[in-house]
Amino acid sequence: MAKILNSKEEFENDILKSNLPCMVDFFATWCGPCKMLSPVIDEVSSELEGKAVVAKIDSDNLGELCVEYGIRLLPTLVFFKDGKEVDRIVGMAEKEDIIAKLNSL
Repeated sequence: MAKILNSKEEFENDILKSNLPCMVDFFATWCGPCKMLSPVIDEVSSELEGKAVVAKIDSDNLGELCVEYGIRLLPTLVFFKDGKEVDRIVGMAEKEDIIAKLNSL
């Protein structure tokens, strides 16, 4: 299960300071495509446990991070390496594509 980050401090500690490749799913509870993607994100998290950090951020709770990272559409998957954004996927994504992108980091 992907960890839900509830504060900017958690985001900085778990994502920006991580030695592992990271992916953050920016979502909203009212977003239909986000609900469809959620189980896929949880599967990716389970499959890559110990190899990558997979987390979720509810855009309604941490709007300042959405502004900071220019999140305009949901869901948006943002990939990080060494504390820097390296790629993103906007909209729906296949599990294999997400895993391949994380493995490439």
